[in-house]
Amino acid sequence: MTPGLVLVFVLCLLFPLGVLAWRRFQSGESNLGLAAPFLIIGGTAIGVLVANATGFAGPEPWLDWQFVTSAHSRHPEEAGLYPAIIGSFFIMMVMAVFAFPVSIGAAIYLEEYAPSTGWRGRVVQLIQVNIANLAGVPSVVYGLLGLAIIARALRLGTGAVTTAAFTLGLLIMPITIISAQEAIRAVPDEHRQASYAMGASDWHTLRRVVLPEALPGILTGTILSLGRAIGETAPLIMIGAATTVYSPPTTLNDSVSAMPMQIFAWAGEFIADFRTGVLSAGVLTLLLAMLSMNAVAILIRNRYEQEQT
Repeated sequence: MTPGLVLVFVLCLLFPLGVLAWRRFQSGESNLGLAAPFLIIGGTAIGVLVANATGFAGPEPWLDWQFVTSAHSRHPEEAGLYPAIIGSFFIMMVMAVFAFPVSIGAAIYLEEYAPSTGWRGRVVQLIQVNIANLAGVPSVVYGLLGLAIIARALRLGTGAVTTAAFTLGLLIMPITIISAQEAIRAVPDEHRQASYAMGASDWHTLRRVVLPEALPGILTGTILSLGRAIGETAPLIMIGAATTVYSPPTTLNDSVSAMPMQIFAWAGEFIADFRTGVLSAGVLTLLLAMLSMNAVAILIRNRYEQEQT
């Protein structure tokens, strides 16, 4: 193991776990939950030391700095995932700006303002049933919907960043709406009544009482939605997203590829190194990106939970 890898290993794994274990020890909490990470890290370190001491040659790593900073190449040892990583980042950002405000706004209306009686109440119930059904629709159907409406009817183009983002936004909106509704519904009604008794308006009660308490649950639904969207391939295939691009997108109208699309392309390569080493490195990169994104969202959620307590 090179000194650079040792430094990354210590800074990215051992140091954060050590700080967390020390804080839990100071607060009197049990460190039993950290046993598994320490066992995995310790086993890996022992395996490396034994391999170096006995002279065994370890496998050549495919996931390195060159892999995440280079574009696709017909040579496996030179292939990289950089354009697909930037493409996935562009899609997730545009999708979040479009889908989450609309989804949370729809959940707020359905829970706080929508009528529950009369013919309007029946219309609201029909909308609720449709949202629940849409959450279980296969993702390929959303791809066809994005191709017909977003790419062709709205003329945003096939395979563009905006087309991919809006299509995946439609995919995650039912999940986000349902989770946000559950979070808003979980806020005790006594808190609303206490706010009204103090003379607060409906909007002030919603903004100061309901949403702060429901925010951790809303963020939980957001985490689940992002985790599903970043790994979807079928909708991107349906809207004509490129399987391989050699430069990252610079505008929202550029042709885009995403990490799942590039991994899908590598799975069909005839060269064995693409289907083994390069493909595995791409899958690990996708998993690391998803875990990092979820970790950031979880930290934000936990921060709001601590502020509420």
